[in-house]
Parts: sequence; structure tokens; C-alpha cells
Amino acid sequence: MSRYLLIESLDPFESNDTARYWELAADLARERNDVTLFLVQNGALAARKSARAESLGRLVEQGVEVLVDEFSLRERGIPDGQLAGGVRVAPLDVVVDRLAEGWKTLWH
Repeated sequence: MSRYLLIESLDPFESNDTARYWELAADLARERNDVTLFLVQNGALAARKSARAESLGRLVEQGVEVLVDEFSLRERGIPDGQLAGGVRVAPLDVVVDRLAEGWKTLWH
């Protein structure tokens, strides 16, 4: 079993590539890997209760940990109460810690 940290910085409402990236996260989780999708910068827009929220909920159900950068949320004026179900707020320190722990990391 491997550990993967997938960092998403693209706005899912502007880029169709995000759907493929999220599919990669789901595929890795189905293969029994530890997978975290970390939403940062404009990727944090996906964390809101919206049309994309259902996709994030499915990822959580498939075993993907979905985190959103607290600073990115504040920058975009998104309060915690408007987050999609299963999405948790986390500091950017999570990325640094997981890099130090040897997680395989991809940035999109």
C-alpha cells in the first residue's frame, strides 16, 4: 500500500481536468492506497456546497480524505459552514508533514 497526496489548485468550474484528477484519486483509493486530495488556491472553490459537492462526497465515500486549505478559504471568503459534506479544513502544514513522511505527491 502506498500513500498519495494529490494537491488540486485549479478551479473545477474553469477546468475540466479536475474531474480526471479526482478520478485518479478514486482509482488510487480503490487500489487500497491511502489517498488525500488537498484543495488549495482556486481548488478551494470546489469545497463549497455546490454542483461539484456531490463528486467530493463520492470521493470521501470511496476512502479519499478530502482536505481544504484554511488560508485559501479565508482568501476567497468561504466560511466553514458552507463546506460540502466530508470536506475538512486543514492548514498547509499537512502538505509539508506528508512530504516529510514520504507520501507520493502530485500537484495539479
